[in-house]
Amino acid sequence: MRGGARAWAVWAVGLSAYVVAVLDRTSLGVAGLDAQQRFGIGASALASFAVLQLLVYAGLQVPVGVLLDRFGSLRLVVGGALIMAAGQLLMAFSDGLGGAIVARVLVGAGDAMTFISVLRLVPQWFPTKRVPVVTQLTGIIGQFGQILSAVPLAALLAGPGWSTAFLGAAGTGIFIAVVALVALHDSPDRRISSGEAITARLLGADLVTAWQHPGTRLGLWTHFSTQFPGTVFALIWGYPFLLAGEGLSRGTASTLLTMYVVVGMIGGPLFGIVVQRHPLRRSWVVLSVVAANALGWGIVLAWPGRAPLGVLALLMIALGLGGPGSMIGFEFARTFNPPNRLGTATGIVNVGGFVASLITILLVGLILDARTGGSADYDIADFKVALSVQYVLMAIGVLGILRTRRLARRRLAAEGVHVRPLREVLAERGWFNAQRIGKG
Repeated sequence: MRGGARAWAVWAVGLSAYVVAVLDRTSLGVAGLDAQQRFGIGASALASFAVLQLLVYAGLQVPVGVLLDRFGSLRLVVGGALIMAAGQLLMAFSDGLGGAIVARVLVGAGDAMTFISVLRLVPQWFPTKRVPVVTQLTGIIGQFGQILSAVPLAALLAGPGWSTAFLGAAGTGIFIAVVALVALHDSPDRRISSGEAITARLLGADLVTAWQHPGTRLGLWTHFSTQFPGTVFALIWGYPFLLAGEGLSRGTASTLLTMYVVVGMIGGPLFGIVVQRHPLRRSWVVLSVVAANALGWGIVLAWPGRAPLGVLALLMIALGLGGPGSMIGFEFARTFNPPNRLGTATGIVNVGGFVASLITILLVGLILDARTGGSADYDIADFKVALSVQYVLMAIGVLGILRTRRLARRRLAAEGVHVRPLREVLAERGWFNAQRIGKG
């Protein structure tokens, strides 16, 4: 039965796997300064760890999407959890760069298999009217993994140390793989659902068709624009920025990162309800999220010297909205593509934010190294210059959204669906009077 207790139980198992994936993904962020000391590296070398991890993640999204359409969620979730556990186990005992690099590659590969596999479970197990809200819940509650890395993992790093912290992460991954193997089902009808056999012709046709639809590309640019500021902050540069730049304690920094996650958890269901009720206004929600991120960073970067804790809290609120905003990209993929192509389209969308993230992470690292000569002796001015590069990526993303939104609306109009201008709708409801404003 769709939407019943069994559906929620299966979803909870998949969600747990995603929580662990986020824990593994963001573990390097809280260990960033420890990693620099352990491996004797500078900011750009540290950034290369995260860039490589995200490069693997982004590069595997489309292949994983194709595999997902063919083999279903169960096999990919279990495989992803075991691959990430292997990466964290290797990281626990790595003393040199070679082992650490392989470890982050494994984490990126396993992470790539998890999220879109869990997302695919949602339309299989829930009625269509619930899908937007459950999709938001999946993305946002999954960010609880960041709290696990910001609090218990950070505490293990500060206490027992590096090996114990990463061994704990590896053990958690193995446990969740066993749980998923026992309890996860691809659909209410079948434990394992397999699609058509993959052929070069079918693969090419699905990729081209999914990419050519402007709705899929609108989803990609949505994810690109909204997801990367929070990912860059949580994955690697947020913790060093708060500690070395803003001069906060580890406890206060962990509290702010937790606040960022909680804001996303609150905002996710609200965004889901808005998208469910106003599906033709999704892009305006997305643009509002980008504006909030730009404003939040603008206040912090323009503040003389170190920003007060209240201003940093406002930044956490703005960044926290990015996660729910990025999930709207997957709604574009779902509503503009048929079910048999959903994995491929979702993979294409998921590339966007992580490509933006890896570019930003690398640029921030290069700028920091250029300003400090490769040392880890950062001050707030160094971070302000480096983090300003985010505005370039935001501008590129907004241009992509505006262009593909126009193309998607033309496609809808050709199919008989007319999207009325927002100004016209607001005027009809008495919220906007163009004539009065013109006279004023």
